[in-house]
Amino acid sequence: MVAKEGIQIAFYFIFGAIAAFYIGLGALGFIFILLACFILFFFRNPDRVQPKGENLILSPADGKIIEIQKIKEEKYLKADSIKVSIFLSIFNVHINRSPISGKIKYFEYQKGKFLVASHKEATDKNEKNIIGIKGKKFDLLVYQITGLIARRVVFWLNLEEDVSAGQRIGLMKFGSRMDVFCPINTELKIKIGDKVRAGETVLGEVK
Repeated sequence: MVAKEGIQIAFYFIFGAIAAFYIGLGALGFIFILLACFILFFFRNPDRVQPKGENLILSPADGKIIEIQKIKEEKYLKADSIKVSIFLSIFNVHINRSPISGKIKYFEYQKGKFLVASHKEATDKNEKNIIGIKGKKFDLLVYQITGLIARRVVFWLNLEEDVSAGQRIGLMKFGSRMDVFCPINTELKIKIGDKVRAGETVLGEVK
């Protein structure tokens, strides 16, 4: 399965390939076909099986844990929290999923820079979507953050919309970063350097 955004982009490359072959530019047509194949690979949208258990926080993205930090979150939680940062390379699946079940209670699009997403400054300075989710027992905040290559992040839901843990909520275009702000009493199940999968890997359990 491929995200519709990827199919749309791949279509343009395929159309370009057909046009290139038609006018005798076979090498260019071959390049367009390769690009279309890469786009379909990049925007792949696999099914995932969510782990069972109460108070679990699932990874919202595929990628690598690059930062874990205790921080005072001021946007939505307005409390001490644990920030877990995930870096997505261009080879990761870029579909984002909800870490918990609940209701979308906060959304803000924030303009900013396009620093390399692995840098700490990216959290505060880069363009991003900020998403607050109210769960049954605790709230959570998620950042979809752009990067040097990724210039757009997409959120598919609306305020007051219900969401399930592991549900697809959006995507990133060409590599980025996601930050998850967990309650301070979260028992983390991951460490820096771990590889995680959206909707499957447990980041932590709230005690």
